[in-house]
Amino acid sequence: METVKKLAVFASGTGSNFEAIADACADGRLDAGVVLMVCDKPGAPVIGKAEARGIPCFVFSPKEYPSKAAFETEIVSLLDAAGVDLVCLAGYMRIVGDVLLKAYEGRIINIHPSLLPAFKGAHAVEQAVAYGVKVYGISIHWVNSDLDGGRIIAQRAFEYDGNDPAEVHRIGQKIEHALYVETIAKLLK
Repeated sequence: METVKKLAVFASGTGSNFEAIADACADGRLDAGVVLMVCDKPGAPVIGKAEARGIPCFVFSPKEYPSKAAFETEIVSLLDAAGVDLVCLAGYMRIVGDVLLKAYEGRIINIHPSLLPAFKGAHAVEQAVAYGVKVYGISIHWVNSDLDGGRIIAQRAFEYDGNDPAEVHRIGQKIEHALYVETIAKLLK
């Protein structure tokens, strides 16, 4: 009998992708469980969503640590203690540093709201809208030391011929939730 894989989800905001992953674990679409939610924004809505599901949380304020290496060292010890197999960044608005990358190399994935390698960084949708893009998309990639630069695992495109970033985000989020769960399921096999 296979053992259920253990996931950690990192998020900084509302946690809609966290919910999609946690719900897929709970209802059996993923042969996994979320064993830790990491959040760098005390007070973020994702914290309550994790607590409501009984998922342990590590919530921290980066400015309370002397360095990125310091808080990442603490995170790595928590990931190790929980036996995490795969780290899923889900709206975690912080660049992963060397400590976490070295400890979990090849086991950290991220979801990004563009068809990478186009429009990297925090304002991808706004950049794409400003550029006049007609085909948008979602990418899931391995995390490495380059911003949104790791090898692409999955992508899904959609057409939109407007100029409202909020609408692009709304359409994209529905795709993100399904694509992230599908991709995690494939990676766990």
